[in-house]
Amino acid sequence: MSPQAQGHLCMLLFSALVAGSFSLGALVANEIAPIALTALRFALGAMVMAGFALATTGLPRSAFASPWRYPVLGGLYAVYFVLMFEGLKTASPVSTSAVFTLTPVIAAVSGWFLLRQVTTPRMALALAIGAVGALWVIFRADWAALRAFDLGRGEIVYFWGCIAHAVYPAVMRRLSRGEPAAAFTFGVVLAGAVLLTLAGWPDLRATDWAALPAIVWITLAYLSVFATAGTFLLVRIAAVRLPASKVMAYTYLTPSWVIAWEIALGHGAPRGLVLVGVALSVAALAMLLRDEQ
Repeated sequence: MSPQAQGHLCMLLFSALVAGSFSLGALVANEIAPIALTALRFALGAMVMAGFALATTGLPRSAFASPWRYPVLGGLYAVYFVLMFEGLKTASPVSTSAVFTLTPVIAAVSGWFLLRQVTTPRMALALAIGAVGALWVIFRADWAALRAFDLGRGEIVYFWGCIAHAVYPAVMRRLSRGEPAAAFTFGVVLAGAVLLTLAGWPDLRATDWAALPAIVWITLAYLSVFATAGTFLLVRIAAVRLPASKVMAYTYLTPSWVIAWEIALGHGAPRGLVLVGVALSVAALAMLLRDEQ
């Protein structure tokens, strides 16, 4: 499998894992302070990544040269996750998913400024088709819902988080020194955990952990293992194989995965017309793959 194909496969899995964050996150957004949840999530994710790194490539000292890089990258992801849950307090998952589809465009812009990565006409067309397909899926093929779309406080808060998320791949690629992916990811997650613990200590102390409902702990386990350590590792692998705009282009598949999550959670299946949006998203990714080849 070529390095480019490995990058695309990583981002395909990434989009599925991120979708779970929306479906589960909406269930617990008002049960616990976002920064407290995210701090514990990063701490557990760091432990998972430490074990994974030690079992595979190890934690070479060379991976922690220029350690200032890790707080920068960990801080970007910490901002994204905290603002995601803060936004979900007042915004619906549909609205936040719509905001999330803006990240590929932001990623393309940041990729040009930081790495001088140029978006080709074919790539731009693919991003546009993917955006249309994603919006069609997000609003479940309901034109009335699309026309009524309005950004509230939650959506605006989450938008700032999406900027941090979109900038991350380009910054990570700029700061990477060729370290093993597992060791590098451990450094990023650990730095994020330290920053969040320092910033969120009052909320961490004020949280009555014993009184939290079971869904919070289930969500925390998922977020820590799959949606934190897992996605960090996947983005780390993909970002050194693909341009930033293509890495973030996979966010267009997230709404389609959200539908699968919602069905699995018993929230019902969408109308058949929604599959048109899924097809457009797949077509956009096919164009990206063809452009790569």
